[in-house]
Amino acid sequence: QYSPECVAGADGEIDPTEITLPGCSCGSSSCVAPECPCLWRGDSSSGQCLRGTELQGGSAPVFECSALCRCSDSCRNRLVQGGLRLRLQVFQSRGKGWGVRTLEAIPRGSFVCEYAGEVLGVAEARRRILAQTPEDSNYILALREHLHDGRVLETFVDPTHIGNVGRFLNHSCEPNLVMVPVRVHSMVPRLALFAATDISAGEELCYDYSGRFLNSPGTSREHKPLEEKNRPRKPCYCGSRTCASFLPWDSSLFSTA
Repeated sequence: QYSPECVAGADGEIDPTEITLPGCSCGSSSCVAPECPCLWRGDSSSGQCLRGTELQGGSAPVFECSALCRCSDSCRNRLVQGGLRLRLQVFQSRGKGWGVRTLEAIPRGSFVCEYAGEVLGVAEARRRILAQTPEDSNYILALREHLHDGRVLETFVDPTHIGNVGRFLNHSCEPNLVMVPVRVHSMVPRLALFAATDISAGEELCYDYSGRFLNSPGTSREHKPLEEKNRPRKPCYCGSRTCASFLPWDSSLFSTA
């Protein structure tokens, strides 16, 4: 089932469509910092969020104006919620199954699409992972946001049965997209993919499944063994100069503890 945005998972534990963030009272057509309360909370999704955190040691959270805000729909701080606006094509890639390519040039910093699906609680995400066979494709994405006080916020999104074009994006060890968590109407982040470089028409779109790209070292929970739960790791066919030979693998959801 196609859905342009995330929906509540079958466990019903988290509803990403619930509006919980307060709106701004900006009367202008486009909000600006520091006047807008939405922009007080962190960064905007206008492209500033793409700066490399390996140089900054961290990045501010990204908030957009919400349905409760008084600013207009044309506000510059309403980017991700506007949805997909580029011409993308799902195609059969060579050796990697389905993939996504762009039919038009995309400048660096542009919003491309979301990774949308069911938002799950950790128990349901683990149940689905453990129910998979070695032949099944795993679409469950675990997003971990590391806070300054040491806490880690986890969000699990599964587009296996309900999702959008983002589920067909392949991994690359040298990607042209970067994933940024963006909060729009609630504290449940939307997994927004931005162009990390200028992308030419016809180029395949990829991101780093491990989360290493543009992130500080040590924030990924990727494991390095040659087997995942007594089965061989899946090879990576990205073809980049820095290819790690295997697709990233996070074993935390495979634990029954």
